[in-house]
Amino acid sequence: MAKKPISQNLKLASIDISLMDDQAVALLEAPQDKPESMWRDIWEGIYSNKTSLISLAFIVLLGLVAIGTKIAPGVLPYDPFQQNLSIALQAPSLAHWCGTDQQGRDIFCRILVGAQISLTVGFSAVAISLVIGVILGAVSGYRGGATDTIIMRVMDMMLAIPSILLAIAIMAALGKGVEKAVIAIGLVSIPEYARIVRSEVLAIKESDYVAAARVIGNSTPAIIMRHILPNVLPSIIVRATLGISMAILDAAALGFLGLGVQPPLAEWGDMLGRGRSEIFRAPWLMLYPGLAIMLTVLAFNLIGNGIRDGLDPKTRKR
Repeated sequence: MAKKPISQNLKLASIDISLMDDQAVALLEAPQDKPESMWRDIWEGIYSNKTSLISLAFIVLLGLVAIGTKIAPGVLPYDPFQQNLSIALQAPSLAHWCGTDQQGRDIFCRILVGAQISLTVGFSAVAISLVIGVILGAVSGYRGGATDTIIMRVMDMMLAIPSILLAIAIMAALGKGVEKAVIAIGLVSIPEYARIVRSEVLAIKESDYVAAARVIGNSTPAIIMRHILPNVLPSIIVRATLGISMAILDAAALGFLGLGVQPPLAEWGDMLGRGRSEIFRAPWLMLYPGLAIMLTVLAFNLIGNGIRDGLDPKTRKR
């Protein structure tokens, strides 16, 4: 049987490669869901869940109050930092809806101002843990091998220590202050995001469209950023929403122990800590800051439930 010329074999090989590249491009264009669809699913999940919708309205209102009191503190009926010992420890009344503290400062105004710090710490700490955790989890899951082992063992060691104890240890090393609290809370939450992203990446990296991205010559960072992380985004969004509530709780715990904000700043956990000595004589010192923490944490958890329902196909079908 006669052999084909070498030039003809090379031509057929080039045709096969071009066909393979076309198939790879088709795979890359097909699998990923559009971001607009994901955000629409999130909104439908929240809108269809009345408790999530009410919680979202509460968080938006709280955010507007925090921004408003920061930009225009004069809108408050009383100066939250001005002391007036003549009205110290007054019970709640029409003049002071939540009563006054040991220095005669209006508790209601201090709670509104405290929303600034609590929300700032919550969002900032989650931003730190989210960015670092996603990077470590993506690299660990995609590279595998020794890189995966080293990163995950470090994460395991961090998870072996209770988060609040690890945050206290970091605060002891860094010192007191809101900025230090943000760093401490952000660092202790990194392993949770890293493990979530790693588990998702381990499943996604074996998909056909990821293999197609390798075939057409995409670099590893490009594959992770363009084709893997967009598909991990739903899990990250749900965890970040719940992470904000945990960050607010951790910030309140550090403030309660006197490691967070320092006087005369107002923060809900610090208000709880300073009111515990007067719990029987003036229970409102702890009641209203505690309610503020509880309602805010509950609202973020309920929003997270709505987002999860919107992104879960099984829930959407019910």
